[in-house]
This record gives sequence, structure tokens and C-alpha cells, in this order.
Amino acid sequence: MLLLSRLLLSPAFSQFAPNAKTSQLDSELLNIGSEDLDQLAGLASSNHVVIRGMERLAAAMAIREDALRRQWVGSLLTRERERIANVMSFLGPVCAVLEYAGHDAIVIKSLDHWPDLGSDVDLYTNAAPKAVVALMKRHFLAELAPRSWGDRLARKWNFLLPGLPEAVEIHMGRLGQTGEQRILAASVVRRAGRIELDGASYRVPHTSDRLMISALQRMYRHFYFRLCDIVDTAALVERGAIDYEDLRRSAQAAGIWEGVATYLVIVADYLNQFRGSGLHLPDSVAATARFGGEKVFYAKGFLRIPILPQSAGLYGAQLTRLLRRHQLVSSARLGLLPWLATAAVVGQKVTGSDKGVW
Repeated sequence: MLLLSRLLLSPAFSQFAPNAKTSQLDSELLNIGSEDLDQLAGLASSNHVVIRGMERLAAAMAIREDALRRQWVGSLLTRERERIANVMSFLGPVCAVLEYAGHDAIVIKSLDHWPDLGSDVDLYTNAAPKAVVALMKRHFLAELAPRSWGDRLARKWNFLLPGLPEAVEIHMGRLGQTGEQRILAASVVRRAGRIELDGASYRVPHTSDRLMISALQRMYRHFYFRLCDIVDTAALVERGAIDYEDLRRSAQAAGIWEGVATYLVIVADYLNQFRGSGLHLPDSVAATARFGGEKVFYAKGFLRIPILPQSAGLYGAQLTRLLRRHQLVSSARLGLLPWLATAAVVGQKVTGSDKGVW
């Protein structure tokens, strides 16, 4: 993970020039073996940075005139680009079918990593589930994947399309681990913009909504960061794309401002390890964050966030705010999360899998 982080985040690796000296390269990179390359490629894949990470590795190999390893990296990049092209050949038509039927089709999370792409496709729509299921079956011969308890609470459906190895996950009417986020879901539809990629147009969330969705996923559900989260968020900060006042108001309305601020501080702190300085964040963000990068640790291929007491505290604060605003339905849904998590742990211990629960 450290080598991959250096490739993506360190100033020494930010730009490779043909006349750069070998001494500028990290010693790990100079001595990397075939087994290390396989491990690095696996980490890049699970962290959704294959294109960005391997392009920098290819540039480093070009400097070293390492033809064999450069060919290996080139083959990996070719396969990944072919995979992404196949996904995009389905994504455009799926969005078009939903929009032609008069429904919103907003790509959430998946295009945040561009030119990389995640392991599935995520969409949001406020259309009725029956209508979406009928459209997906009629136009794409899609099959519905089995739904877990968590899927049902979150109001999301996974569709399996012939010719597409990745699932198409469609969130309908709600967002959040238990579908507690009605305000954010409405904001995603109301404020979505459009981007152009490879000649096709896609609706994507407003920057503030995009960051809130990322924070919900990392701080309130999975409790780990991928490197793509660090790289993607850092890019938004560095190009001045974030309206922090809008982000604060929106996140407060959703009850997750503390989680969003903590998410941003963790990103800044992690960058500081590799650049010597973090991102410039407003004082209000740092003051609101409950903890920072000092609590993050590496385990099983990801940067982990402790559930107790850190993430549990954020969950409690979110639930308290929903209750104070008398959002009783959302509060009730969110209140089921500890029971769902407990069931998942029990299922994992008894059967070796939390499938069907989480």
C-alpha cells in the first residue's frame, strides 16, 4: 500500500520526465519483483486506481528502460481499459432508457474515479421500483440479484446484465445504509449536473452531494478508505471545486456534517504523509472533525477507521440530529443499523459469510 500511495501522492512521482534520474525513484520501485507487481496490481484494482497508478508505474519503467516490466504494465492497462470501455457501453444506454421513460438517472460514485472505474455501476433514480425493474428486464434482459436485508432497507436493487460482468446497482428514492437519507436523495436529483465522457453525456451529483455520498459510504457504512477516495477528494480540493459553505449547510441538513468534516481531514492528513503538507481546508472543517488521520490504520488492503468509538460516535450524532428534526421514519430506519450489523457479525461467525444480511 505504501508503494502505491507513493506512486499516486508523492511529489517525486507526480510527473515523470524522460530524462529523470533513476536516483529519484523510490528504492522499492527499483527492486520490485514479479510477485510484488502482482500484489501491486491487486491493490490498485481493489482501490480503484489501476489506470492512474499503473500509468505512473509505466512511466517509471520507461525511465529505467525496463522493457519486460513495462510490457507487463502495458498489458494490464490494456485489459483494464477494455473492461472500462465495456462498462461504459452499457452505462450510457441504461441511463438513456431510464431518461427516455421520464425517470431521473444519476450516476453516483462510479464516475468519481475517472479515468478509473469501480467494480460495479451505481445509479440513483426516484422512479418507482416496479417501473425500473420492468425497463431493465425489457431492454437489457436483466436479472435481479438476490437482495440482502441491507439492500432492502437501503432501497437498492442489483441488476445482472448479459455481457456485463459488473452489477448495475440502482438506488431508488433513498440513500444511506438504511435508506435514511431522503433529504440528500432529493438534493441529488435537484442539483445534478452533466459531464461529457468519450462523447456521451451523464448526469452526476453536485460536488457537495458527491462528497456527502462518499462520506456516508466511508464513515458510516464500510469504515475504510480506498486510495481512490484520497486521490479523488484531493483533486476536488486542489482545483477549488468545493463550496465549503454549501457543503456545511447541506451536510448539516442531512445530519452528517461532522462525518463529512472528519472525512476531509483524514484525506488531508494522509496526503501530508507523502507530500509533507496536507490540503488547505477551512478552519471550520478542522474544528468540526471528530478525529483525523492519526486514527486510520492499514489492514487487509484498505485504510481502516476504528468502529469504536470513532465511527459509532458519528452514527450516534447522525441519529440524534434526525430525531431532533422529527424525521421519525428516517430515524427508525437508521436505528435498525446496529441490529443489522450484529446480524451480519453473527452470520459471518456461523456460516462464514454475511451474505443475505449486509
